Amino acid sequence: MEQHKKVKFQSLGVIDYQEAWDYQEKLHAEIVEIKLQNRKVSPEETPRATPNYLLFCQHPHVYTLGKSGKPEHLLLDDEGLEKYHAQYFKINRGGDITYHGYGQLVGYPIFDLENFFTDIHRYMRFMEEAVIRTCADYGIEAGRIDGLTGVWIDFVEQKNPRKICAMGVKASRWVTMHGFALNVNTDMSYFSHIVPCGIDDKAVTSISLEVGREIEMAEVESRMLAHLKDIFEFEVA
Repeated sequence: MEQHKKVKFQSLGVIDYQEAWDYQEKLHAEIVEIKLQNRKVSPEETPRATPNYLLFCQHPHVYTLGKSGKPEHLLLDDEGLEKYHAQYFKINRGGDITYHGYGQLVGYPIFDLENFFTDIHRYMRFMEEAVIRTCADYGIEAGRIDGLTGVWIDFVEQKNPRKICAMGVKASRWVTMHGFALNVNTDMSYFSHIVPCGIDDKAVTSISLEVGREIEMAEVESRMLAHLKDIFEFEVA
């Protein structure tokens, strides 16, 4: 079947975490259903192209724990969560605990990887590369640290390595969910209530912290979308 490299992009603004998760699940199920129906198509018929989606948003304060995460990496009890107006969810992506909040660009690609390539590691590296290029647009040299997911500052000498973007994905039938969280103007104090991604010896940072000024979120969205488009070679539908 021919690859369908068009992506329906939606900027959702600030959206409740549960609402965004439900929406991802809905789109994911839609794509999987088309794939299952295509299996029943006779050789004379043309299978339906599967759509791809890319959602950008921000969330109100929320902590999410991945499948391999440890609940004790959240350092707040129910009372503490209420005090800081934060929610907490155990979710089905890979990875440990992370924080989402205002001033953070969260991206959820719901891609049928059979439209691109069937390689989760390559998919993760492509997402990281888009973040690295976006950081470079602001004069920030970012990169990867062996054995750790996400994107980091001071990734070579590692005198003070700090994570600027966390990542965690889930894929079933080669359809992805969840994605990346790039700290732009994020209130970094919220990270002090968790062991971010289960790593207790490295700091976290944001674009605004690194450059010393507040950054226009719409501009970051635009740059990130452009880099993802170039790297994955898709068209925005």
